[in-house]
Amino acid sequence: MACSWREVLTLQLGHYANFVGAHWWNLQDAALSYSAGAKLQEHEISSDVLFREGQTLSGQETYTPRLILMDLKGSLNSLRQEGCLYEDDKVDWTVAWQGSVATYKEEAPVKNPFLQDLNMLEGETVTEADGSPRGFPDGRGVFQRNVREGTPKACRKTYQLEGSVQVWSDYLRTHLHPKTVSVVQQYTHEGESDRLDAFGQGERLLNEPAYLQDLEDRLHFYAEECDYLQGFQVLCDIQDGFSGVGAKVTELLHDEFSGRGILTWGTTPIIPAERDPVKDMYRLLNTVLGIVHLSTHSSLFCPLSLNGSLGRRPQPPVSFPHVLYDPTLNYHSSALLATALESLSVPYRKRSFPLSMAQLADALNFSGRKVVTAWASVPFPMGHSHSLPDILCRSLEAVPWRPLSSCGEPSASPCFAQSVVLRGISRERQTSNLLPGISPHSRLHVYETGEEVLDCYLQMLYPGILSALHVLEGPCKVAASYPQFFSQSVNRDGFIMEEPVSFPRVVESIPVLASFQSSAVLRSTLQHLHQEVSQVDVRRWASFFNVGVELEDFHEALYELKNLSDCYKSSFELDETGSD
Repeated sequence: MACSWREVLTLQLGHYANFVGAHWWNLQDAALSYSAGAKLQEHEISSDVLFREGQTLSGQETYTPRLILMDLKGSLNSLRQEGCLYEDDKVDWTVAWQGSVATYKEEAPVKNPFLQDLNMLEGETVTEADGSPRGFPDGRGVFQRNVREGTPKACRKTYQLEGSVQVWSDYLRTHLHPKTVSVVQQYTHEGESDRLDAFGQGERLLNEPAYLQDLEDRLHFYAEECDYLQGFQVLCDIQDGFSGVGAKVTELLHDEFSGRGILTWGTTPIIPAERDPVKDMYRLLNTVLGIVHLSTHSSLFCPLSLNGSLGRRPQPPVSFPHVLYDPTLNYHSSALLATALESLSVPYRKRSFPLSMAQLADALNFSGRKVVTAWASVPFPMGHSHSLPDILCRSLEAVPWRPLSSCGEPSASPCFAQSVVLRGISRERQTSNLLPGISPHSRLHVYETGEEVLDCYLQMLYPGILSALHVLEGPCKVAASYPQFFSQSVNRDGFIMEEPVSFPRVVESIPVLASFQSSAVLRSTLQHLHQEVSQVDVRRWASFFNVGVELEDFHEALYELKNLSDCYKSSFELDETGSD
Protein backbone atom coordinates (compact mmCIF):
# COMPACT_ATOMS: atom_id res chain seq x y z
CA MET A 1 0.00 0.00 0.00
CA ALA A 2 1.53 3.33 -1.05
CA CYS A 3 1.72 6.02 1.61
CA SER A 4 2.03 9.79 1.33
CA TRP A 5 3.50 10.11 4.81
CA ARG A 6 6.78 8.41 5.42
CA GLU A 7 9.82 10.13 6.90
CA VAL A 8 10.36 10.55 10.63
CA LEU A 9 13.07 12.64 12.28
CA THR A 10 14.42 11.41 15.64
CA LEU A 11 15.88 13.59 18.39
CA GLN A 12 17.79 12.17 21.36
CA LEU A 13 18.33 14.58 24.25
CA GLY A 14 20.46 13.47 27.18
CA HIS A 15 23.01 10.84 28.14
CA TYR A 16 20.65 8.01 29.05
CA ALA A 17 18.40 8.80 26.09
CA ASN A 18 21.45 8.25 23.91
CA PHE A 19 22.17 4.95 25.69
CA VAL A 20 18.69 3.82 24.65
CA GLY A 21 19.08 5.33 21.20
CA ALA A 22 22.42 3.64 20.50
CA HIS A 23 20.89 0.22 21.18
CA TRP A 24 17.82 1.13 19.14
CA TRP A 25 19.83 2.06 16.04
CA ASN A 26 21.92 -1.09 16.46
CA LEU A 27 18.75 -3.19 16.49
CA GLN A 28 17.53 -1.53 13.31
CA ASP A 29 20.98 -1.89 11.79
CA ALA A 30 20.92 -5.64 12.50
CA ALA A 31 17.57 -5.98 10.71
CA LEU A 32 18.60 -4.21 7.49
CA SER A 33 18.93 -6.55 4.52
CA TYR A 34 20.54 -5.73 1.19
CA SER A 35 20.14 -9.16 -0.37
CA ALA A 36 17.63 -9.46 -3.21
CA GLY A 37 16.75 -12.91 -1.93
CA ALA A 38 15.87 -11.76 1.57
CA LYS A 39 12.81 -13.34 3.13
CA LEU A 40 9.50 -11.53 2.88
CA GLN A 41 9.34 -11.07 6.67
CA GLU A 42 12.54 -9.01 6.47
CA HIS A 43 10.68 -6.43 4.38
CA GLU A 44 7.76 -5.96 6.78
CA ILE A 45 9.28 -2.72 8.10
CA SER A 46 10.41 0.18 5.94
CA SER A 47 13.83 1.36 7.10
CA ASP A 48 13.49 4.46 4.90
CA VAL A 49 11.13 5.93 7.48
CA LEU A 50 13.99 6.52 9.92
CA PHE A 51 17.08 6.26 7.69
CA ARG A 52 18.23 8.54 4.88
CA GLU A 53 20.30 7.89 1.78
CA GLY A 54 23.28 10.09 0.96
CA GLN A 55 26.70 10.23 -0.62
CA THR A 56 30.16 10.87 0.75
CA LEU A 57 32.56 13.37 -0.84
CA SER A 58 33.99 10.51 -2.89
CA GLY A 59 30.59 9.40 -4.17
CA GLN A 60 30.20 6.49 -1.71
CA GLU A 61 26.54 5.76 -1.02
CA THR A 62 25.57 5.96 2.65
CA TYR A 63 22.54 5.05 4.72
CA THR A 64 22.43 6.88 8.04
CA PRO A 65 19.79 7.61 10.70
CA ARG A 66 17.72 10.74 10.24
CA LEU A 67 18.82 11.80 13.70
CA ILE A 68 19.79 14.79 15.87
CA LEU A 69 21.30 14.01 19.26
CA MET A 70 22.48 16.25 22.06
CA ASP A 71 24.79 15.28 24.89
CA LEU A 72 27.36 16.81 27.19
CA LYS A 73 31.11 17.07 26.92
CA GLY A 74 32.86 13.75 27.48
CA SER A 75 30.05 11.62 26.04
CA LEU A 76 31.61 10.63 22.72
CA ASN A 77 34.81 8.86 23.80
CA SER A 78 36.32 7.58 20.52
CA LEU A 79 33.38 8.69 18.35
CA ARG A 80 34.12 11.79 16.27
CA GLN A 81 31.45 14.48 16.50
CA GLU A 82 31.50 15.12 12.75
CA GLY A 83 31.69 11.41 11.94
CA CYS A 84 34.07 9.95 9.38
CA LEU A 85 31.82 9.39 6.37
CA TYR A 86 32.30 12.84 4.89
CA GLU A 87 35.95 13.61 5.67
CA ASP A 88 38.11 14.62 2.74
CA ASP A 89 41.44 12.82 2.69
CA LYS A 90 42.73 15.12 -0.07
CA VAL A 91 42.67 18.31 1.97
CA ASP A 92 46.06 20.06 1.99
CA TRP A 93 46.92 21.08 5.54
CA THR A 94 50.08 23.04 4.52
CA VAL A 95 50.33 26.31 6.48
CA ALA A 96 51.94 29.58 5.40
CA TRP A 97 53.64 30.11 8.77
CA GLN A 98 57.43 29.96 8.33
CA GLY A 99 58.38 29.80 11.99
CA SER A 100 58.72 26.80 14.23
CA VAL A 101 55.62 24.69 14.79
CA ALA A 102 54.95 22.58 17.88
CA THR A 103 52.47 19.73 17.62
CA TYR A 104 50.54 18.49 20.66
CA LYS A 105 48.63 15.30 20.13
CA GLU A 106 46.05 14.07 22.62
CA GLU A 107 46.23 10.38 23.34
CA ALA A 108 43.38 8.57 21.62
CA PRO A 109 40.80 6.85 23.86
CA VAL A 110 41.26 3.12 24.26
CA LYS A 111 38.68 1.23 22.23
CA ASN A 112 37.00 -1.91 23.50
CA PRO A 113 37.24 -5.18 21.49
CA PHE A 114 33.97 -4.49 19.68
CA LEU A 115 35.12 -1.12 18.32
CA GLN A 116 38.56 -2.53 17.52
CA ASP A 117 36.99 -5.27 15.40
CA LEU A 118 34.80 -2.75 13.60
CA ASN A 119 37.88 -0.78 12.67
CA MET A 120 39.60 -3.93 11.43
CA LEU A 121 36.78 -4.45 8.94
CA GLU A 122 37.87 -1.43 6.95
CA GLY A 123 38.80 -2.43 3.44
CA GLU A 124 37.66 -6.04 3.83
CA THR A 125 35.49 -7.63 1.18
CA VAL A 126 32.64 -10.07 1.59
CA THR A 127 30.54 -11.98 -0.87
CA GLU A 128 26.81 -11.53 -1.26
CA ALA A 129 24.47 -14.45 -1.74
CA ASP A 130 24.48 -13.86 -5.51
CA GLY A 131 28.30 -14.04 -5.61
CA SER A 132 28.94 -10.35 -6.08
CA PRO A 133 31.65 -8.75 -3.91
CA ARG A 134 30.75 -6.08 -1.44
CA GLY A 135 33.23 -3.78 0.23
CA PHE A 136 33.38 -2.44 3.75
CA PRO A 137 34.05 1.31 3.67
CA ASP A 138 34.93 1.30 7.36
CA GLY A 139 34.06 -0.04 10.80
CA ARG A 140 30.50 1.21 10.93
CA GLY A 141 29.88 1.19 7.19
CA VAL A 142 26.32 0.71 6.09
CA PHE A 143 27.23 -2.00 3.59
CA GLN A 144 28.29 -4.55 6.19
CA ARG A 145 24.81 -5.08 7.54
CA ASN A 146 23.11 -8.43 7.37
CA VAL A 147 25.28 -9.96 4.67
CA ARG A 148 24.20 -13.57 4.51
CA GLU A 149 27.28 -15.20 3.00
CA GLY A 150 30.95 -14.60 3.53
CA THR A 151 30.54 -12.25 6.48
CA PRO A 152 33.82 -11.68 8.37
CA LYS A 153 33.99 -13.57 11.63
CA ALA A 154 34.17 -10.27 13.53
CA CYS A 155 30.55 -9.59 12.53
CA ARG A 156 29.42 -12.85 14.11
CA LYS A 157 31.31 -12.55 17.36
CA THR A 158 29.68 -11.72 20.66
CA TYR A 159 31.26 -9.38 23.15
CA GLN A 160 31.25 -9.10 26.92
CA LEU A 161 31.16 -5.30 27.09
CA GLU A 162 29.84 -4.94 30.62
CA GLY A 163 33.23 -3.87 31.98
CA SER A 164 34.25 -1.62 29.10
CA VAL A 165 31.16 0.44 28.25
CA GLN A 166 31.50 3.89 29.78
CA VAL A 167 29.39 5.92 27.36
CA TRP A 168 26.81 5.03 24.72
CA SER A 169 29.25 5.49 21.82
CA ASP A 170 31.28 2.52 23.13
CA TYR A 171 28.81 0.09 21.52
CA LEU A 172 27.30 2.11 18.67
CA ARG A 173 27.85 0.34 15.35
CA THR A 174 25.91 2.69 13.07
CA HIS A 175 27.51 5.53 11.14
CA LEU A 176 26.13 8.98 11.92
CA HIS A 177 25.74 11.95 9.61
CA PRO A 178 27.80 15.11 10.39
CA LYS A 179 24.53 16.92 11.14
CA THR A 180 23.65 14.43 13.89
CA VAL A 181 25.83 15.06 16.95
CA SER A 182 25.58 18.28 18.96
CA VAL A 183 27.81 18.48 22.05
CA VAL A 184 27.07 20.96 24.84
CA GLN A 185 30.60 22.05 25.75
CA GLN A 186 29.78 24.07 28.87
CA TYR A 187 28.47 21.06 30.81
CA THR A 188 29.84 17.57 31.48
CA HIS A 189 28.11 14.39 32.57
CA GLU A 190 31.03 13.41 34.82
CA GLY A 191 32.28 14.96 38.04
CA GLU A 192 30.48 17.14 40.55
CA SER A 193 30.79 20.51 38.79
CA ASP A 194 29.59 21.89 35.47
CA ARG A 195 26.59 19.57 35.45
CA LEU A 196 23.26 20.12 33.71
CA ASP A 197 21.19 19.33 36.79
CA ALA A 198 18.13 21.61 36.72
CA PHE A 199 15.18 22.15 34.39
CA GLY A 200 15.88 25.88 34.22
CA GLN A 201 19.44 25.29 33.01
CA GLY A 202 18.12 23.28 30.08
CA GLU A 203 15.58 25.95 29.16
CA ARG A 204 18.26 28.64 29.26
CA LEU A 205 20.53 26.55 27.08
CA LEU A 206 18.02 26.56 24.22
CA ASN A 207 17.43 30.28 24.72
CA GLU A 208 21.05 30.96 23.78
CA PRO A 209 21.16 32.05 20.10
CA ALA A 210 24.11 29.80 19.25
CA TYR A 211 22.42 26.56 20.41
CA LEU A 212 19.00 27.55 19.09
CA GLN A 213 20.37 28.47 15.67
CA ASP A 214 22.38 25.26 15.51
CA LEU A 215 19.30 23.17 16.33
CA GLU A 216 17.15 24.96 13.76
CA ASP A 217 19.82 24.50 11.08
CA ARG A 218 19.94 20.76 11.76
CA LEU A 219 16.14 20.47 11.79
CA HIS A 220 15.76 22.30 8.49
CA PHE A 221 18.55 20.27 6.88
CA TYR A 222 16.69 17.01 7.52
CA ALA A 223 13.15 18.32 7.09
CA GLU A 224 13.76 20.01 3.73
CA GLU A 225 15.04 16.81 2.11
CA CYS A 226 11.93 14.82 3.11
CA ASP A 227 9.17 14.15 0.57
CA TYR A 228 6.65 14.20 3.39
CA LEU A 229 7.70 14.49 7.02
CA GLN A 230 5.12 12.68 9.12
CA GLY A 231 6.57 13.69 12.46
CA PHE A 232 9.20 13.48 15.17
CA GLN A 233 10.36 10.94 17.72
CA VAL A 234 11.88 12.57 20.80
CA LEU A 235 13.83 10.59 23.40
CA CYS A 236 14.50 12.92 26.31
CA ASP A 237 15.96 12.44 29.79
CA ILE A 238 13.52 13.88 32.32
CA GLN A 239 15.51 13.35 35.53
CA ASP A 240 18.03 16.15 34.88
CA GLY A 241 18.38 19.45 33.04
CA PHE A 242 17.63 17.83 29.70
CA SER A 243 13.97 17.90 30.75
CA GLY A 244 14.20 21.66 30.21
CA VAL A 245 15.96 21.16 26.89
CA GLY A 246 13.21 18.76 25.82
CA ALA A 247 10.52 21.24 26.86
CA LYS A 248 11.99 23.92 24.58
CA VAL A 249 12.64 21.47 21.73
CA THR A 250 9.09 20.06 21.70
CA GLU A 251 7.69 23.59 21.92
CA LEU A 252 9.80 24.55 18.89
CA LEU A 253 8.64 21.48 16.96
CA HIS A 254 5.02 22.15 17.88
CA ASP A 255 5.22 25.76 16.68
CA GLU A 256 7.31 25.33 13.53
CA PHE A 257 5.93 22.00 12.29
CA SER A 258 2.24 22.34 13.06
CA GLY A 259 0.21 19.25 12.22
CA ARG A 260 3.12 16.81 12.42
CA GLY A 261 3.08 14.04 14.98
CA ILE A 262 5.39 14.40 17.99
CA LEU A 263 5.89 11.21 19.99
CA THR A 264 8.02 11.80 23.07
CA TRP A 265 9.55 9.26 25.42
CA GLY A 266 10.74 10.54 28.80
CA THR A 267 13.69 8.32 29.65
CA THR A 268 15.01 7.78 33.19
CA PRO A 269 17.86 5.43 34.20
CA ILE A 270 17.43 3.04 37.09
CA ILE A 271 17.77 4.99 40.32
CA PRO A 272 20.45 3.58 42.66
CA ALA A 273 19.48 2.53 46.18
CA GLU A 274 22.05 4.89 47.70
CA ARG A 275 21.86 8.38 46.24
CA ASP A 276 22.51 12.00 47.11
CA PRO A 277 19.41 13.65 48.72
CA VAL A 278 19.94 16.91 46.82
CA LYS A 279 20.23 15.17 43.45
CA ASP A 280 17.24 13.05 44.33
CA MET A 281 15.11 16.12 44.97
CA TYR A 282 16.31 17.69 41.75
CA ARG A 283 15.29 14.49 39.96
CA LEU A 284 11.80 14.73 41.41
CA LEU A 285 11.34 18.39 40.47
CA ASN A 286 12.75 17.84 36.98
CA THR A 287 10.42 14.88 36.46
CA VAL A 288 7.32 16.89 37.37
CA LEU A 289 8.25 19.76 35.07
CA GLY A 290 9.33 17.39 32.31
CA ILE A 291 6.08 15.39 32.30
CA VAL A 292 3.92 18.51 32.26
CA HIS A 293 5.84 20.45 29.59
CA LEU A 294 6.67 17.52 27.31
CA SER A 295 3.11 16.21 27.31
CA THR A 296 1.77 19.71 26.59
CA HIS A 297 3.73 20.11 23.36
CA SER A 298 3.70 16.46 22.21
CA SER A 299 1.02 14.46 20.45
CA LEU A 300 1.76 11.63 22.86
CA PHE A 301 4.11 11.35 25.86
CA CYS A 302 5.31 8.09 27.40
CA PRO A 303 7.57 7.73 30.46
CA LEU A 304 10.16 5.06 29.67
CA SER A 305 12.06 3.51 32.56
CA LEU A 306 12.66 0.25 34.41
CA ASN A 307 12.18 1.97 37.77
CA GLY A 308 9.29 0.63 39.80
CA SER A 309 7.88 4.12 40.42
CA LEU A 310 8.58 7.80 39.83
CA GLY A 311 8.67 9.07 43.42
CA ARG A 312 11.41 9.61 46.01
CA ARG A 313 11.17 6.00 47.17
CA PRO A 314 11.10 4.06 43.91
CA GLN A 315 10.06 0.45 43.99
CA PRO A 316 12.59 -2.23 42.92
CA PRO A 317 13.44 -2.26 39.20
CA VAL A 318 11.29 -4.26 36.82
CA SER A 319 12.33 -7.88 36.38
CA PHE A 320 11.91 -10.11 33.33
CA PRO A 321 11.46 -13.90 33.70
CA HIS A 322 14.12 -14.84 31.13
CA VAL A 323 16.54 -11.91 31.36
CA LEU A 324 19.34 -11.69 33.95
CA TYR A 325 20.27 -8.04 33.65
CA ASP A 326 22.31 -5.87 36.01
CA PRO A 327 20.20 -2.87 37.15
CA THR A 328 23.34 -0.85 37.90
CA LEU A 329 24.43 -0.89 34.24
CA ASN A 330 22.88 1.63 31.86
CA TYR A 331 24.23 -0.62 29.10
CA HIS A 332 21.82 -3.36 30.24
CA SER A 333 18.68 -1.43 31.18
CA SER A 334 18.80 0.72 28.04
CA ALA A 335 18.99 -2.41 25.87
CA LEU A 336 15.66 -3.64 27.23
CA LEU A 337 14.00 -0.25 26.72
CA ALA A 338 15.38 -0.02 23.18
CA THR A 339 14.05 -3.50 22.38
CA ALA A 340 10.58 -2.42 23.49
CA LEU A 341 10.89 0.85 21.58
CA GLU A 342 11.84 -0.99 18.41
CA SER A 343 8.48 -2.79 18.56
CA LEU A 344 6.38 0.10 19.90
CA SER A 345 7.35 2.21 16.89
CA VAL A 346 6.34 -0.48 14.37
CA PRO A 347 2.82 0.90 13.55
CA TYR A 348 4.16 3.93 11.64
CA ARG A 349 7.16 2.08 10.15
CA LYS A 350 5.32 -0.83 8.49
CA ARG A 351 5.39 -1.19 4.73
CA SER A 352 1.82 -2.44 4.48
CA PHE A 353 -1.15 -0.65 6.05
CA PRO A 354 0.81 1.52 8.47
CA LEU A 355 -0.64 4.17 10.73
CA SER A 356 0.81 7.64 10.66
CA MET A 357 2.23 9.02 13.89
CA ALA A 358 -0.69 11.45 14.09
CA GLN A 359 -3.21 8.61 13.64
CA LEU A 360 -1.54 6.55 16.34
CA ALA A 361 -1.60 9.50 18.73
CA ASP A 362 -5.23 10.33 17.95
CA ALA A 363 -6.24 6.74 18.73
CA LEU A 364 -4.74 6.95 22.21
CA ASN A 365 -4.86 10.54 23.46
CA PHE A 366 -8.55 11.44 23.40
CA SER A 367 -10.16 13.27 26.36
CA GLY A 368 -6.87 14.95 27.28
CA ARG A 369 -5.05 11.68 27.93
CA LYS A 370 -1.77 12.62 26.27
CA VAL A 371 0.31 10.41 28.60
CA VAL A 372 0.47 6.68 27.87
CA THR A 373 2.22 3.73 29.46
CA ALA A 374 4.54 1.22 27.78
CA TRP A 375 4.53 -2.52 28.45
CA ALA A 376 6.65 -5.28 26.94
CA SER A 377 7.49 -8.95 27.14
CA VAL A 378 11.21 -9.39 26.35
CA PRO A 379 11.45 -12.05 25.12
CA PHE A 380 7.84 -13.10 24.60
CA PRO A 381 7.64 -16.52 26.35
CA MET A 382 7.00 -18.57 23.24
CA GLY A 383 7.77 -22.24 23.73
CA HIS A 384 9.91 -23.92 21.11
CA SER A 385 7.12 -26.37 20.20
CA HIS A 386 3.98 -24.39 21.12
CA SER A 387 1.53 -22.24 19.21
CA LEU A 388 0.49 -18.70 20.03
CA PRO A 389 -2.94 -19.79 21.40
CA ASP A 390 -1.18 -22.24 23.73
CA ILE A 391 1.02 -19.48 25.21
CA LEU A 392 -1.76 -16.90 25.52
CA CYS A 393 -4.02 -19.41 27.28
CA ARG A 394 -1.39 -19.65 30.02
CA SER A 395 -1.37 -15.85 30.34
CA LEU A 396 -5.03 -15.25 31.13
CA GLU A 397 -4.41 -14.89 34.85
CA ALA A 398 -1.05 -13.08 34.67
CA VAL A 399 -0.32 -10.96 31.60
CA PRO A 400 3.06 -11.70 29.98
CA TRP A 401 4.24 -8.09 29.66
CA ARG A 402 6.08 -5.98 32.20
CA PRO A 403 5.65 -2.23 32.93
CA LEU A 404 8.15 0.16 31.38
CA SER A 405 6.68 3.46 32.59
CA SER A 406 7.29 3.36 36.36
CA CYS A 407 3.60 2.72 36.95
CA GLY A 408 3.83 -0.40 39.11
CA GLU A 409 2.84 -3.96 38.40
CA PRO A 410 -0.04 -4.87 36.05
CA SER A 411 -3.34 -4.50 37.84
CA ALA A 412 -7.06 -4.51 37.23
CA SER A 413 -7.04 -0.82 36.28
CA PRO A 414 -9.22 -0.10 33.25
CA CYS A 415 -7.58 0.46 29.89
CA PHE A 416 -9.13 3.09 27.60
CA ALA A 417 -7.25 2.28 24.37
CA GLN A 418 -4.09 0.48 23.33
CA SER A 419 -1.70 -0.24 20.46
CA VAL A 420 -0.21 -3.75 20.59
CA VAL A 421 2.62 -5.20 18.50
CA LEU A 422 3.58 -8.88 18.43
CA ARG A 423 6.60 -9.92 16.37
CA GLY A 424 8.75 -12.96 15.87
CA ILE A 425 6.09 -15.69 15.57
CA SER A 426 5.94 -17.50 12.21
CA ARG A 427 2.55 -17.62 10.52
CA GLU A 428 2.15 -21.38 10.95
CA ARG A 429 2.59 -21.01 14.72
CA GLN A 430 0.24 -18.06 15.13
CA THR A 431 -2.76 -20.43 15.14
CA SER A 432 -3.39 -23.91 16.51
CA ASN A 433 -3.87 -25.58 13.07
CA LEU A 434 -6.24 -28.17 14.50
CA LEU A 435 -6.77 -31.34 12.55
CA PRO A 436 -10.35 -32.20 11.47
CA GLY A 437 -12.32 -33.75 14.30
CA ILE A 438 -10.11 -32.33 17.07
CA SER A 439 -11.94 -30.18 19.62
CA PRO A 440 -10.31 -26.77 20.31
CA HIS A 441 -8.78 -26.36 23.76
CA SER A 442 -10.13 -22.81 24.10
CA ARG A 443 -11.68 -19.93 22.19
CA LEU A 444 -8.20 -18.86 21.16
CA HIS A 445 -7.62 -22.14 19.30
CA VAL A 446 -10.54 -21.56 16.93
CA TYR A 447 -9.25 -18.59 14.95
CA GLU A 448 -7.43 -18.77 11.63
CA THR A 449 -5.04 -15.80 11.86
CA GLY A 450 -2.65 -14.47 14.47
CA GLU A 451 -4.45 -11.10 14.46
CA GLU A 452 -7.73 -12.80 15.39
CA VAL A 453 -6.04 -14.83 18.14
CA LEU A 454 -4.39 -11.76 19.67
CA ASP A 455 -7.57 -9.68 19.35
CA CYS A 456 -9.60 -12.34 21.15
CA TYR A 457 -6.99 -12.53 23.92
CA LEU A 458 -7.01 -8.75 24.44
CA GLN A 459 -10.81 -8.65 24.46
CA MET A 460 -10.77 -11.26 27.21
CA LEU A 461 -8.39 -9.05 29.24
CA TYR A 462 -9.96 -5.68 28.35
CA PRO A 463 -13.58 -6.20 27.21
CA GLY A 464 -14.86 -3.56 24.81
CA ILE A 465 -11.55 -1.68 24.58
CA LEU A 466 -10.24 -0.35 21.26
CA SER A 467 -7.04 -2.20 20.36
CA ALA A 468 -4.91 -1.49 17.30
CA LEU A 469 -3.08 -4.75 16.52
CA HIS A 470 0.06 -5.39 14.48
CA VAL A 471 1.40 -8.93 14.08
CA LEU A 472 4.74 -9.38 12.29
CA GLU A 473 6.55 -12.61 11.51
CA GLY A 474 10.01 -11.06 11.63
CA PRO A 475 11.62 -11.09 15.11
CA CYS A 476 13.70 -8.40 16.75
CA LYS A 477 17.26 -9.20 15.66
CA VAL A 478 20.00 -8.37 18.12
CA ALA A 479 23.40 -7.07 17.04
CA ALA A 480 26.79 -8.31 18.23
CA SER A 481 27.04 -5.45 20.74
CA TYR A 482 23.72 -6.34 22.38
CA PRO A 483 24.22 -7.81 25.88
CA GLN A 484 23.86 -11.57 26.13
CA PHE A 485 21.99 -11.46 29.44
CA PHE A 486 19.38 -14.11 28.69
CA SER A 487 18.74 -17.14 30.86
CA GLN A 488 19.89 -20.59 29.78
CA SER A 489 16.31 -21.44 28.84
CA VAL A 490 16.40 -19.09 25.83
CA ASN A 491 17.62 -20.63 22.58
CA ARG A 492 19.30 -18.92 19.62
CA ASP A 493 15.99 -17.73 18.16
CA GLY A 494 14.72 -16.36 21.48
CA PHE A 495 12.25 -19.17 22.17
CA ILE A 496 11.89 -20.77 25.59
CA MET A 497 13.07 -24.36 25.91
CA GLU A 498 11.69 -26.84 28.40
CA GLU A 499 15.17 -27.83 29.54
CA PRO A 500 17.91 -25.20 30.03
CA VAL A 501 21.05 -25.72 27.99
CA SER A 502 24.34 -26.30 29.78
CA PHE A 503 26.58 -25.08 26.95
CA PRO A 504 27.16 -21.47 25.81
CA ARG A 505 24.88 -20.24 23.03
CA VAL A 506 24.32 -16.88 21.36
CA VAL A 507 20.84 -15.39 21.13
CA GLU A 508 20.52 -13.84 17.68
CA SER A 509 16.86 -12.78 17.67
CA ILE A 510 13.90 -12.64 20.04
CA PRO A 511 10.10 -12.49 19.77
CA VAL A 512 8.64 -9.41 21.46
CA LEU A 513 5.17 -8.35 22.60
CA ALA A 514 4.87 -4.62 23.30
CA SER A 515 2.00 -2.27 24.02
CA PHE A 516 1.14 1.40 24.36
CA GLN A 517 -1.80 1.83 26.74
CA SER A 518 -3.92 4.75 27.75
CA SER A 519 -4.63 3.30 31.17
CA ALA A 520 -6.34 4.33 34.38
CA VAL A 521 -3.22 3.21 36.24
CA LEU A 522 -1.78 6.61 35.30
CA ARG A 523 -4.28 8.30 37.61
CA SER A 524 -2.66 6.83 40.72
CA THR A 525 0.86 7.16 39.28
CA LEU A 526 0.53 10.88 38.50
CA GLN A 527 -1.55 11.52 41.60
CA HIS A 528 1.07 10.01 43.92
CA LEU A 529 3.78 12.06 42.22
CA HIS A 530 1.70 15.21 42.70
CA GLN A 531 1.02 14.45 46.35
CA GLU A 532 4.65 13.70 47.10
CA VAL A 533 5.94 16.91 45.54
CA SER A 534 3.13 18.99 47.08
CA GLN A 535 4.34 17.99 50.53
CA VAL A 536 7.81 19.42 49.84
CA ASP A 537 8.57 23.00 50.86
CA VAL A 538 10.14 23.93 47.53
CA ARG A 539 11.28 27.29 48.93
CA ARG A 540 14.10 25.37 50.63
CA TRP A 541 15.47 24.47 47.20
CA ALA A 542 16.43 27.94 46.08
CA SER A 543 19.41 26.60 44.12
CA PHE A 544 17.00 24.80 41.79
CA PHE A 545 14.82 27.84 41.19
CA ASN A 546 17.66 30.33 40.91
CA VAL A 547 18.62 28.99 37.50
CA GLY A 548 15.45 29.85 35.63
CA VAL A 549 12.22 28.40 37.03
CA GLU A 550 9.88 30.74 38.91
CA LEU A 551 8.04 29.42 41.95
CA GLU A 552 4.75 30.54 40.43
CA ASP A 553 5.48 28.58 37.26
CA PHE A 554 6.33 25.49 39.27
CA HIS A 555 3.07 25.65 41.25
CA GLU A 556 1.21 26.05 37.96
CA ALA A 557 2.95 22.91 36.69
CA LEU A 558 1.81 21.05 39.83
CA TYR A 559 -1.73 22.19 39.12
CA GLU A 560 -1.46 20.92 35.53
CA LEU A 561 -0.11 17.58 36.81
CA LYS A 562 -3.20 17.24 39.02
CA ASN A 563 -5.48 18.01 36.08
CA LEU A 564 -3.61 15.49 33.98
CA SER A 565 -4.13 12.76 36.57
CA ASP A 566 -7.87 13.53 36.67
CA CYS A 567 -8.12 12.73 32.95
CA TYR A 568 -7.55 9.07 33.81
CA LYS A 569 -10.52 8.60 36.10
CA SER A 570 -12.42 5.46 35.28
CA SER A 571 -16.12 5.60 34.44
CA PHE A 572 -16.87 4.32 37.95
CA GLU A 573 -14.90 7.18 39.50
CA LEU A 574 -16.61 9.69 37.21
CA ASP A 575 -20.03 8.38 38.26
CA GLU A 576 -19.06 8.72 41.93
CA THR A 577 -17.86 12.30 41.36
CA GLY A 578 -21.09 13.19 39.59
CA SER A 579 -23.26 11.74 42.36
CA ASP A 580 -21.33 13.73 44.97
